[in-house]
Amino acid sequence: MTHQAAFYRGDKHFSVEAVETPGPGPGHVQIDVAYCGICGTDLHIYLGHMDARVGFERTIGHEMSGVVSAVGDGVEGLAPGQNIVVRPLDHCGHCPACKAGHQHICHNLKFIGIDSDGAFQQKWNVPAHTVHVLPAGLNLAHAALIEPLAVAVHDVDRGRVQPGEDVLVIGGGPIGMLVAMAARHAGANVTVAEINDNRLAFAQSVGFTTMDPKTTDVAKAMHEATDGKGADVVFEVSGSQPGVDLMTAASATRGRIVMVAIHATKPQIDMFQFFWRELDLIGARVYRPEDYDKAMDLLAQGVVDCDAFITDIQGLDDIEGAFKMLTENPNAMKSMIRVTEGL
Repeated sequence: MTHQAAFYRGDKHFSVEAVETPGPGPGHVQIDVAYCGICGTDLHIYLGHMDARVGFERTIGHEMSGVVSAVGDGVEGLAPGQNIVVRPLDHCGHCPACKAGHQHICHNLKFIGIDSDGAFQQKWNVPAHTVHVLPAGLNLAHAALIEPLAVAVHDVDRGRVQPGEDVLVIGGGPIGMLVAMAARHAGANVTVAEINDNRLAFAQSVGFTTMDPKTTDVAKAMHEATDGKGADVVFEVSGSQPGVDLMTAASATRGRIVMVAIHATKPQIDMFQFFWRELDLIGARVYRPEDYDKAMDLLAQGVVDCDAFITDIQGLDDIEGAFKMLTENPNAMKSMIRVTEGL
């Protein structure tokens, strides 16, 4: 038995090939992959930024949904036919972080779909502990948004967002918009700062107050809009130096700043503001199992307008073209691959 799998071959190239389909090993589950979104990290891989880590024999992809097709020995609570998503983190279980209950930031964490093969293939074997069963009736294309939404849920939890607080999200890309939606659901008054006109228009279309740093002094405007207080919580999702400058300038006294973006180079941070206004700087990385459960619940509640959020869906045979189109279209919110037809 064979299935189709897309391999990253370097130099902005994927090859889609027929490969042998192994059964699931002990403690593993085999999945028929339905949809898989293209993540910003996947885009970095495509652009050659992670070749040393990924190599040229890897099937990537992790923002997925699918159906259980088989279970290995010792797997309980999962059965063929269940609609599922995968939380693509494989922890070691014995490092200090794992022993403290923080398996999602394991010292030896393997990110499935980067450090091992991922979901841009029709049959995928994963550890059973990574699998979450979906609520009944949830569209599988929509369910492929659960992984990035879980990132946002974790970010908002780390920021301890409370009802009525003023929140500034710096960066209106896919994760920034999901953070904004999760913060709004938590009861906050959310403003999105973004320089891309199309992303500003998207944020406005789903009901957010927006500010354009190209034309507005966002820190000044944020303080004015809050009677001089500033933002209780700031999410830095831009990954840019101007975003880092803004995060301290826009914060309220004792404001919380959540660092969501991954910065390619070390940014300069105005540390004086942390002393002067007793600010908190909070790291946030991936998600815990409970963040996945919350994300599934939010999606089932309709917190995300999934049809508006999904920009386009391409077939697995068109994966290279989908990546190329995404690099040429900075306005896309979420591009998705239909990995297996008919699911």
